[in-house]
Amino acid sequence: MADLVMGNVEAGTSDEDIKAFLVKYGFPPFDEIEHLPGNGSRPAVLLTFRDAPPEALSSLLPRVQDMFWKNRKIHVHIVNERYS
Repeated sequence: MADLVMGNVEAGTSDEDIKAFLVKYGFPPFDEIEHLPGNGSRPAVLLTFRDAPPEALSSLLPRVQDMFWKNRKIHVHIVNERYS
């Protein structure tokens, strides 16, 4: 299982748009999504991939890291450990 944070996502971007974008660049479909609004200036999403090891997702990160998408330069990284 792996978690990925995709930051600086344009507010209002649908879950389906996020999934389609990532799948287009080789990512498997995510199993869960949690929207993290923060202070509103740089919304993010936390994506859970139940059947993907962190190493597999790490190899895909360069495909989308710092890409300009929906009027924003997005940032992605693997979350090593979740905190409650």
